[in-house]
Amino acid sequence: MNSQPNIVFILSDQHNAKCLGHQGHPDALTPNLDRMAAGGVRFDKAVVQSPICTPSRVSYLSGQYCHNHGYFGLEGANPGPLPSLFSHFRQSGYRTAAIGKIHCPEYWVEDECDVFHETARGRSSIGGRSAAYTKYLKSRHLEQLEDGDRLPELDRQSLDARPSDVDYEASQEGWAVSEALKFIGDCRRDDRPFVLHLSLPKPHQCFTPARQFWNLYDGNRISLPPNADDTSPYRAPHLIAMAEHYRNKPWQAFEPKTFEAGRRRKLHGYLGNISHMDHAVGRMLDGLSAAGMDENTIVVYAADHGDYACEHGLMEKAPGICHDAITRVPFIWRWPGHLPAGKTSSSVVEAVDVFPTLARLAGLPLPETADGQDLTPLLHGDAGDPKRLGVTELPWSKSVRRGNMRFVFHPREMFASDYPAGFGQLYNL
Repeated sequence: MNSQPNIVFILSDQHNAKCLGHQGHPDALTPNLDRMAAGGVRFDKAVVQSPICTPSRVSYLSGQYCHNHGYFGLEGANPGPLPSLFSHFRQSGYRTAAIGKIHCPEYWVEDECDVFHETARGRSSIGGRSAAYTKYLKSRHLEQLEDGDRLPELDRQSLDARPSDVDYEASQEGWAVSEALKFIGDCRRDDRPFVLHLSLPKPHQCFTPARQFWNLYDGNRISLPPNADDTSPYRAPHLIAMAEHYRNKPWQAFEPKTFEAGRRRKLHGYLGNISHMDHAVGRMLDGLSAAGMDENTIVVYAADHGDYACEHGLMEKAPGICHDAITRVPFIWRWPGHLPAGKTSSSVVEAVDVFPTLARLAGLPLPETADGQDLTPLLHGDAGDPKRLGVTELPWSKSVRRGNMRFVFHPREMFASDYPAGFGQLYNL
C-alpha cells in the first residue's frame, strides 16, 4: 500500500467560528465537526487573510498573503505560474481533485486537477456548473428547484431563509461528497496518494438547508448572540449605517417581514445550513473510515471567512473586516495515530499556513513561494510564538491580531469628513 499520506482539505463558506457545539454555542448542532475536533487538534485563533471568498481561497491554496498574490475581489484572471497546493503535490505523484464551490481565478485550479467539479452557478471558468451535477439534477427533475446559491422564486440570493425543496443527497454538498468518495475509491484501487479539496458551499446563503436540518431548530427559541443589539457609538460609521438599514429598511423575502422575525429566520437558516454542512463532513469522515483510510489520511476543516450570524445587528457579511466574527474561522486538523486527539491550541495561525504544513506532514519540500508557516510543531504541542500576527486585509480596511488583541484600521478616504486621519479600533478580545 502507498505510504504517503492522503490529504482531504474541507473548506466551508462563511462559517462563524463560534457556531459549533464544541465551542459552547447554545444551539448549533455539529456532531461531526465535534467528533473531528475530539479526535484531532483545533486552533481557536485561526485568522483568514481576506473576508472575501476568492482572495481568501487563493491565500489558502497558494500560501500567500493577498498583498503578494494580488487578488482582492471575487473575479480575476489566471495567476499564471503561481504554485498551488495542487501543482505542488501533483509534481510529487499525487492525484488531485477539487469538488464543490471552488470560487478561484479562472483555470488556476482546473488546470492542476485530475478531477474538477464546480457545483455553484457561474463560479467556474469551464462553462459554469459541472455538467455532471446538472445531469444528476435533471435526472431527478430538480434542476429548477436547486436553491443553494439562489432562490428560484426570486431568481436571486436572499438573506431570508426557508427549508429547501431539495433533499440532502441532491444538494451541492451531498452530491460533492458522493463524487469525492468516488475519487477516493479510484485512488485506493490504483494505490495512488491523493489531494482532495472538498469545498462545501454552506453555510453561505442561500439559507436553505434540507428540511431535516431546518427541522432541528425552533426559530422562536434560537438564542440571539449577546451583541445582537449592539448600540456602541464607537463602531465604524458604515457599520452603524448598515445596522440601521437592516433594522429599518425591507430586506425580508417572506412573511412576517418584521426585523425581529426576519433576523430569527436568517439565524434559523444559518444554523440549519451549518448542520447540513456538518452532515456532509460526517459522510466524508465515515467514507474514509469505511475504506480503511483513516490512519493514512490527513483531514483539515476550515472556512474561507466567517459570518455575523446576527451579531451587531448585521445580517450580511459586508462590511466585514471590522469584527472577529468575520476574520476568525474554525480550524481543525485530524490524522489518527499521527496527531494528538482532543488538543486545543491558542496560538494565532493563518490560512496561509495550510499549504506549507501539509507539505511538511507529507514529507514534501516546503513551497518556496508560500508566506505561511509550518504548523507541525504546534500540532504536536509546541506553545508557538506569542507575538505572531494574524493579518486580514482589503484595500479599504486592514486588521492584525496578536494574542487576544485585534487592531482594525480604515484609511482616511473611508470617512474623510468624520475621521480625516483615518479610523482605528483596538479590541481586547
